[in-house]
Amino acid sequence: MDLKEFQQLLGYHFTNQALLKEALTHKSAKRGTHNERLEFLGDAVLDLIIGEFLYKKFPNSPEGELSKMRASMVNEKALAEIARSLMIGKYLFISKSEEQNKGREKDSILSNAFEAIMGAVYLESGLKTVKVLVQSLLEKIFPAIDIKNLFYDYKTSLQEITQARFGETPEYVLIDANGPDHNKNFLMSVRICNKEYARANGKNKKEAQQICAKIALELLKAHQ
Repeated sequence: MDLKEFQQLLGYHFTNQALLKEALTHKSAKRGTHNERLEFLGDAVLDLIIGEFLYKKFPNSPEGELSKMRASMVNEKALAEIARSLMIGKYLFISKSEEQNKGREKDSILSNAFEAIMGAVYLESGLKTVKVLVQSLLEKIFPAIDIKNLFYDYKTSLQEITQARFGETPEYVLIDANGPDHNKNFLMSVRICNKEYARANGKNKKEAQQICAKIALELLKAHQ
């Protein structure tokens, strides 16, 4: 597999090509080495880089809020979106059975591979290089979108408000699910004290719930 195109998309050329191949190797491939150890390292590196990014970007935000934003920015969905922009799925080394199971499109496999690649870059070139890469990717993939609004955990914030105001926890209800297995659409609603506050569609239940929570939050804040 020719990995030159991928390295051009990434904006980084590996001196050690074996390290890159290891980062792109899913455990199902059974090639001797796979990317789980690099994923572990990349996860820690991304936590630090994004933690510093948020600390500087939001100087007035308290620790609890920064922690929520960091957790949302390094979650599976957000990292998989970055991985898709780099077409990581195309370059993965995976087993035939995993490929038939649409492994190249799975959020979990893509996000893990992205973490592993960042871990590999860190090993080869250090923290500064990874920091430049990550910030460049965020700006490229999410232009003109405020990072706080993009990744904020609306469900947690909604729950905090409803518990304080009503002594209740929001209830999320699946209204409908349609489409093929690889491209389903989920319609969710959020209810508070038996009253529906919002409905929203998403590619998965979690995404639809987050959108519902955001709408409900805006309604509650408008009627404080």
